[in-house]
Amino acid sequence: MMATALAGLPEKVSIYEVGPRDGLQNEKAVVPAGVKAEFVTRLADAGLRTIETTSFVHPKWVPQLADAEELLSVLPRSPELRYPVLVPNERGLERALANGVTEIAIFGSATETFARRNLNRTVDESIAMFAPVVDRALAEGLWVRAYVSMVCGDPWEGDVPVEQVVSVASRMMDLGCSQLSLGDTIGVGTPGRVTALIEALGATGVGTERLAVHFHDTYGQALANTLAALRAGVTVVDASAGGLGGCPFAESATGNLPTEDLVWMLDGLGIDTGVDLAKLVATSRWMAGHLGRPSPSRVVQALSPGSETS
Repeated sequence: MMATALAGLPEKVSIYEVGPRDGLQNEKAVVPAGVKAEFVTRLADAGLRTIETTSFVHPKWVPQLADAEELLSVLPRSPELRYPVLVPNERGLERALANGVTEIAIFGSATETFARRNLNRTVDESIAMFAPVVDRALAEGLWVRAYVSMVCGDPWEGDVPVEQVVSVASRMMDLGCSQLSLGDTIGVGTPGRVTALIEALGATGVGTERLAVHFHDTYGQALANTLAALRAGVTVVDASAGGLGGCPFAESATGNLPTEDLVWMLDGLGIDTGVDLAKLVATSRWMAGHLGRPSPSRVVQALSPGSETS
């Protein structure tokens, strides 16, 4: 495919791969730690440099990620590979530090209903819970990312006002986080809303150099929303290999933006990602075999043996 650039877009985009954590957390059948480790290794071999691997939440809430320590102990290490993990509270941070983690993410919600369902706390209570986690992490020299979920809509509360998202996001960034990932958890956003949200955050001092976007493709808008974010100046995009994922606490949250679909679009725009698409597709086909179902990624489907375009 010949690349054709568009004006106003970045030359390079960093992909924050969430497949091993966000992609697998909703799977009912537990994936063995060895398979997860090979998944991460294959993703790294395909050129992905930031791979969110697991979460130090209580195993009761997300059984799929109960093997966090085991997984981290067998992952390949190199200075160029980043393995952030999710950390909900001080106990989770202690576990992360004990396992040599150098990058963590906290995860909040723009809405009260999801905050209670996801963290069993109000928005205020969850931010209060995060404060000592971030303080300790920064004191230990860790890099800290903040996720904010439900930035476009909530299955229980409906549309979420931009000013509400900005208020919660700004408070989380005021804790000292280096990066904010905007999560359209149920995939209802459209490009105008994405642009308005990024502009509103910029007006409060949270510029695009500190933003990432995390889109779900429930309504087929993930790539359109990504392009809108790139036009607005964002250069970090979350994606999940093979389109794996959802959210165990929001049933309407279907799969994440497939990394392959994102790379196909960026390659076509002449934007550098450092990712080998053929290796990435092969990796997602391999993982789909372990999960016992085909990948929902359109690019994986198109480039797989037997397809008309492969």
